Amino acid sequence: MIDPKQHSENRGMIESVLRYIPGFRGYLEKDYRQESDYLLRKTMADRLQRSKQALDEFMLQLINTGQLDGLTECERAKNRLDGLILKMRAAVRGYSGFFDYVRVDLALLDRVYEHDLALVQDAESLGQAIEQLPAKPDSAETSISDILRRIDEVARKFDNRGELLSGVGA
Repeated sequence: MIDPKQHSENRGMIESVLRYIPGFRGYLEKDYRQESDYLLRKTMADRLQRSKQALDEFMLQLINTGQLDGLTECERAKNRLDGLILKMRAAVRGYSGFFDYVRVDLALLDRVYEHDLALVQDAESLGQAIEQLPAKPDSAETSISDILRRIDEVARKFDNRGELLSGVGA
């Protein structure tokens, strides 16, 4: 799991020295914020992409056991998951409205990092829940409704992240 605060701490000696050159420090910090943002979104999207294999296995189990009624909800979950993954991958790199400032409100940046940590944990939990689906084909309806709820929750938090970065969110 990526901790955005650690990303800026893992720079080389030259970059650390260049941070003290007037005007250059802000650029590097902005660059690290943008790179951390990209890595965070990529990590979450990659994690959810890996979990899709388990959803496919679950759907195959439903077919093999004749539980065809559950396939529609599984397809809905798969489509929503694809949409969430696409949203994470396609977001503008670094949310330029937030990351373009040379000086960023550190309290806001801390709130963003806290929100990101919770979002990464939720994405990981969602991925794990999806990967556990093949182990419980007998409770398809309940399991898929839970997955749909979790996908919507992560998508909502991801949208809230964008609002927070643009200064709209609380």
